[in-house]
Amino acid sequence: MTISPESVRFDDDCLWVTLSDGRTIGAPLAWFPRLLAASHAEREAVELSAYGLHWEALDEDVSVEGLLAGRGDGTGQRGVAA
Repeated sequence: MTISPESVRFDDDCLWVTLSDGRTIGAPLAWFPRLLAASHAEREAVELSAYGLHWEALDEDVSVEGLLAGRGDGTGQRGVAA
């Protein structure tokens, strides 16, 4: 079974993704520098696929697997959770 994204929303600090299994997972925008720097309109221009999220204009891809594993895009600086 593939867990896929059903919707995406943002608040001031986080990306929130509702998954097909009923969970909602949040990740700090600091993990995704391109999303952090993006405008509201750029963030809203997301494409959902069976495996993740894609922002064409931002050249940003976020996988459900990566979110569930607690991984960002690797370009930002962040600490490791204890």
